[in-house]
Amino acid sequence: MSDDSDFVPGEGPADGISVTLTAGTLQAIRARVGKRGVSAYLERAAQRQIERDNLDELIADFERVNGPSDPDAVADKQSRLGAGTHGAATDAA
Repeated sequence: MSDDSDFVPGEGPADGISVTLTAGTLQAIRARVGKRGVSAYLERAAQRQIERDNLDELIADFERVNGPSDPDAVADKQSRLGAGTHGAATDAA
């Protein structure tokens, strides 16, 4: 890419690269999106991975400042979030 502008993930002009995937991974992607949807699928997957990496860094920074999270508190929050999601879907049905 000749432009030195900074772009956030998902923005800016498209730029081609060569990517090597195992045959099984490529077959699974093509089965989901067809031959013409592979680039868009990989773009979305890369964006999700960048989001996860950023969240991991944010959590690590938080824990550096505040100490490690309490596993019981995390499990409690996860269970409440899951119950809220399932409860809302059940209530609507």
